[in-house]
Amino acid sequence: MVGCNRLHLGPCSHDLRSRLPEPPGDGPRARGPVLNATIRDVARESGVSVATVSRVINAKGTVRQETAHRVLETVRRLGYTPHHGARSLTTRRTRTLGVVLPDMHGDFFSEIIRGIDLAARAAGYHVLVSGSHSDLTELSSLLETLHGRIDGLVLMTPGDGGDSLRPSLPRRIPTVLLNDPGDDAAHDSIRVDNRRGARLAVDHLLDLGHRRIALIAGPAGNSDAAERCRGYRDAFAARGRGAEPGPELPGDFREESGFRAGIALATRGDRPTAVFASNDAMAIGCLAALRSHGLRVPEDVSLVGFDDIPIARFLTPALTTVRVPIAEVGGRAVERLLELIEDGVRTFQAHEVVLPSLALRESVAPVPETVS
Repeated sequence: MVGCNRLHLGPCSHDLRSRLPEPPGDGPRARGPVLNATIRDVARESGVSVATVSRVINAKGTVRQETAHRVLETVRRLGYTPHHGARSLTTRRTRTLGVVLPDMHGDFFSEIIRGIDLAARAAGYHVLVSGSHSDLTELSSLLETLHGRIDGLVLMTPGDGGDSLRPSLPRRIPTVLLNDPGDDAAHDSIRVDNRRGARLAVDHLLDLGHRRIALIAGPAGNSDAAERCRGYRDAFAARGRGAEPGPELPGDFREESGFRAGIALATRGDRPTAVFASNDAMAIGCLAALRSHGLRVPEDVSLVGFDDIPIARFLTPALTTVRVPIAEVGGRAVERLLELIEDGVRTFQAHEVVLPSLALRESVAPVPETVS
């Protein structure tokens, strides 16, 4: 006695057409492609129920092999495309991740998005990206808009470190915070050790004999900028007498503010021999300002940035900077988020700290002998 052939549809098979042999070609041919064909059209043409079609398409359950062949052949003929939005009503998954950043301007955010996109795509997820402009009201509105459309959220906290935001963060949506300085009790986080990075940069300048080292600070109220300023001051405090910080000039993490700071430094009577800019964008602006006043980098003034954005190594001179694996941080956030999505609610939160390093290039030299 020959038993019925049945095909078990495993949960990892989303497209059976690559696994099944082509059905015989001698049977009757039904109509060809149908505009906006539905799952009901497929069921009717195949002579099966909608539930059976769903099991075949979603690779779940057990279906006779000949029935699966017939359904897949009908899917091909009618040109039916499963509606993933409808599927998500059953699976409660949208295969989409939300990403909210405080800004969309500049290479830093482009690199974060690139890392997130690569990791999400590799896992079969789409990404929705938006900017909050560090505005709490706008951010709250964005979170409401994303509700029900995403399986998880990557959120880079605004300048104040997210203290004002935490009460409105989603509790039921898996969320990973980027650059949140605290250990949030309800959400996983990944942050860069900004203080350590700044200390590395200034220590290197001090080791080269520089004693007058200027700081171009980041925006007031920004937690990253505050930590980098602390690292800058830490380096001087550890050296003791003979090395004092200053001058400290305001900036906002954009090239224009770096240019303004560079002009102010170039025209000082007690011009510093080195400059630590709190990010690469301001370092690039400062470099242009110093050149506009006839100053050479590094012969007259050494210059260090922070972040190691892609353009930093292609400047003339190539920029010495604190290296943060920006794209890797974005990718790691997605990996952590997918773990949360798969694991569901956890009783603990993980907080990861990324340690930066120093990328040594041509924009730094020992202090000139005439001022040593």
